[in-house]
Amino acid sequence: MEGALREEEEMEMNMKGGIRTMPFILANESFEKVASYGIHPNMIRYLMRDYHMGFAEGTNVLLRWSAATNFLPLLGAFLSDSLLGRFLTIFIGSLFTLMGMILLWLTTMIQGAKPPPCDINSCESPTHIQYTLLYSAFALISIGGGGVHPCSLAFGADQIDRKDNPKRKRALGSYFGWYYATAIMAVMIAFTSIVYIQDHHGWRLGFGVPVVLMLLSTIFFVAAYPLYYKIKVRKSVFKSFCQVILVAWKHRNLTLLDSSDGLWYNENDAKLTTPTNTMRFLNKACIPSKPEDTNTEPAKDPWSICTVDQVEELKTLIKVIPLWSSSIMLSVTMNQTTFPVLQAQTMDRHITSKFEIPPASFGFFLIITIMVWVILYDRVILPVLSKIKGKPVYISAKLRIGAGLCFSIVAMVISGVVEHVRKDKAIKDGFLNDSKAVITMSAMWLVPQNVLNGLAEALNIIGQTEFYYSEFPKSMSSIASALYLLGLAIASLLASVLLSTVDGLTKRKGEDGWISTDINKGHYDKYYWLLAIMSCVNFLYHVVCSRAYGPGVDKTVFEGEEVDKTGQDEA
Repeated sequence: MEGALREEEEMEMNMKGGIRTMPFILANESFEKVASYGIHPNMIRYLMRDYHMGFAEGTNVLLRWSAATNFLPLLGAFLSDSLLGRFLTIFIGSLFTLMGMILLWLTTMIQGAKPPPCDINSCESPTHIQYTLLYSAFALISIGGGGVHPCSLAFGADQIDRKDNPKRKRALGSYFGWYYATAIMAVMIAFTSIVYIQDHHGWRLGFGVPVVLMLLSTIFFVAAYPLYYKIKVRKSVFKSFCQVILVAWKHRNLTLLDSSDGLWYNENDAKLTTPTNTMRFLNKACIPSKPEDTNTEPAKDPWSICTVDQVEELKTLIKVIPLWSSSIMLSVTMNQTTFPVLQAQTMDRHITSKFEIPPASFGFFLIITIMVWVILYDRVILPVLSKIKGKPVYISAKLRIGAGLCFSIVAMVISGVVEHVRKDKAIKDGFLNDSKAVITMSAMWLVPQNVLNGLAEALNIIGQTEFYYSEFPKSMSSIASALYLLGLAIASLLASVLLSTVDGLTKRKGEDGWISTDINKGHYDKYYWLLAIMSCVNFLYHVVCSRAYGPGVDKTVFEGEEVDKTGQDEA
């Protein structure tokens, strides 16, 4: 029955999908990214100016929004794999994102949707209804992203990855290249053009343009509906993990067999027939408790017996968790996106006498650094090292992950130094009580920390993804991106807790704390240095986790060739 189903799917795939669907998928992804990323960089200024939030309060709102946005793709991936399928998940996600952006845009259009402007004597706080409208917009955008982000890349790959296509690998490689290239270009446009519109033409147009782009994104995606190849929903790896844990608990009273006895439950196409001796408690999940479960046919009740493959997949995930957790601190430091916006706002941002960079656009240098690093690493660094060593060279993913953590530490130290100099300059110029005054210090001093953060992200995040893909079996490939998104969600929550804790502990009666709304009275430099110290401690934790993990598989793209795996056994 299953074989017949697969034959039917292959026939359908021959008639549908292919390169012709790529413009629609890439257009959907590009417009969605410009729209969603375009509203983020300046949001702290919108909350502070129009909703009269303090800096700490506004930053906490954005961090919690980021946590929800990064957590919901896990739910979206589960629903896509086990219930809705990728097309429907992307379509529903696009609709939710569009509704959220329309609602956010309406907060700028409807009188009474936000507090009136402050006057000399008073500054009204938002009402419960106004908060509800704002947070509902954030929630809808997060729900929409939870549907689009985990499925878009995989849905495009589904259209090309045909077994009858002899050039499938080259086509997939080309697709991934175009996908990431358009994604980076979309983020660059968001950080420049959309932010520029918000700064020079106001929030109505600045939030209205993303609405139009998101509408176009949805239309382009749906327009090619008859052309798409849609894979039928099968097994979800998330569901499989839950089954292993539950069945192991249900079988807790069974006697654990020696691996040599060989009486384990498997299916015909099993990759492993005997479980490993690590985390032996989980092995009970694949001990047959009924005579009918000793054959190799699929179990009638997957919640009563699991295969050895399922058990080993969960073990692989558990083994990776400590090393994965050591990169969460880097995401905490990367979440400090609101500080540079306030800093840049008080510095000279002119490039020419008539043009100045918008305060929220300095993240552009981070994006550019990531793009340049990816090109240099693949086209220059590896070929040069290979030429020097006389054989193909591969820098291990674990070494790149650790290098990213090191660059993050340096970025935090430099960020603190630049802020210390900026604050001293503001006080000397007599602006202690005027946080909106522009000092005679170039905002280009913020570029080095953005470049270093870009290197940290490029090394660590790309290294993480590559490491997970190399360590996990193919059936768990979706977990690679899910782990990174989960780390971002946890990091956003931790960053919010850290910010609130530091702000509460450093406030004194009648005095501002480190995280003051008045940037010239706060101590953002000390907060940066606190992050640098925490990052140093985290790096030591990473070294311990890396050595405990061992060399791992760390597969290489140089198939069939002898490869020098530089840094393979290093932390």
